[in-house]
Amino acid sequence: MQKPSRTPSETGAPRIQALAKLPVFLDLHGRRAVVAGGSEAAAWKAELLVAAGAAVDVYAADPCAEMRAMDVCLIERDWQAADLAGAAMAIADCANNDEAERFRRAAREAGALCSVIDRPAFCDAQFGSIVNRSPVIVSISTDGGAPILGQAIRRRIEALLPAQLSDWAALAKSVRADIARRFPDMAQRTAFWTRFADLAFIAKTPATLTSLLSQAQPTSSGRVTLVGAGPGDADLLTIKALRALQNADAILFDDLVSDEVLDLARREAKRFMVGKRGGRESCRQDDINALMIKLAKSGRRVVRLKSGDPMIFGRAGEEIAQLEAAGIAVDVVPGITTALAAAASLGVSLTHRDHAHSVRFVTGHARNGELPEDLDWRGLADAQTSLIFYMAGRTSRAVADKLHSHGLADSTPVVGISGVSRPNEQRWCGTLGEMARAALPLDTTQPTLVGIGTVFAAAMAQPLRLASAG
Repeated sequence: MQKPSRTPSETGAPRIQALAKLPVFLDLHGRRAVVAGGSEAAAWKAELLVAAGAAVDVYAADPCAEMRAMDVCLIERDWQAADLAGAAMAIADCANNDEAERFRRAAREAGALCSVIDRPAFCDAQFGSIVNRSPVIVSISTDGGAPILGQAIRRRIEALLPAQLSDWAALAKSVRADIARRFPDMAQRTAFWTRFADLAFIAKTPATLTSLLSQAQPTSSGRVTLVGAGPGDADLLTIKALRALQNADAILFDDLVSDEVLDLARREAKRFMVGKRGGRESCRQDDINALMIKLAKSGRRVVRLKSGDPMIFGRAGEEIAQLEAAGIAVDVVPGITTALAAAASLGVSLTHRDHAHSVRFVTGHARNGELPEDLDWRGLADAQTSLIFYMAGRTSRAVADKLHSHGLADSTPVVGISGVSRPNEQRWCGTLGEMARAALPLDTTQPTLVGIGTVFAAAMAQPLRLASAG
């Protein structure tokens, strides 16, 4: 019977875009597989087959040492078409395309899936890069076009998936039927498994089903995690910070946090821009605290995302105190503070033993946006100390005047840097005396630091006073 046709409007847009290959997971337990060839590449494929439970026969006239040490049936001769009979899968490392074509033809006649190493044109199935948290298995394919890219993607995913995920997935299989009986209501069962999935990323495997049920019960109160977003480059985000972003229900972020970092957050998370910028209309700290408490008390997992490190000039102490007073669980994920990213970008050691015996991080503006009045300028004007002034883009001349008046030489090297680690990073190199005479020629709408001290002499040798690192 012919199926009725549909008009384009009835069909709508396709739900899945075109696939270069169909990803499938093949059950090879107890089934026969054949590997032709004794190279190291063939040995790796044989190892995968053994790990998947297959009974592996290897045909190789000159097998490598790795192949000889494996738990396979090794026949030391070249393969023949008859060897493929009864195989569920056949893999070969062929010397040329003619051999690859003969192998593929023999495999198809035997009814086996065929894979020829590094010759995708002769493959019915291809091996991807694997992230193994079995029974959780992630495989990445680039359709044979970019294996190195596939490996790079695998490393990214490896970093995201904790080692204990394997135990949690195995536990889920063992208790699935019991959970279905305990929670006949679909909504309750979905809530249980959602909480279970959360625990799989943050907790160790529970010893008993009773403890699992206790831990996996949904709670009415959420928690807040203060997360350091780093200086802006998403590659500098810590793995723990990335996991927090991808588990968040709500994210309160400063407007200095880069879009690149925000793009890594869970797409379903509600986002609230709560930026505080000197000289601009900003959210009140009390309002930020109240919003975090409100969201957490409604059961949300809240991330307070701060540029750099939350514990460096980020008002984290005030927020932690308010959250704890409200009975909200709170933890902190540190980030790379901008000063350290700037030092790396400049290639400068802040504590170079020939130039500095200490480093000091100093705020460049007070609550009113001006230079703080209570700084220890006599102690700061130390030629053997590397100074990093945060948020000093608009107060740099005042900083220079204060340090000069307390004895620091006008010839002291100075570096101004804005947008650290970002495509629009800018740098200015000069002296304390030069900074006192003119405002920094930098984009101070970006996070801006001023570094002062003899360790920055090397940065002054750069050919351009104002340069973009992008």
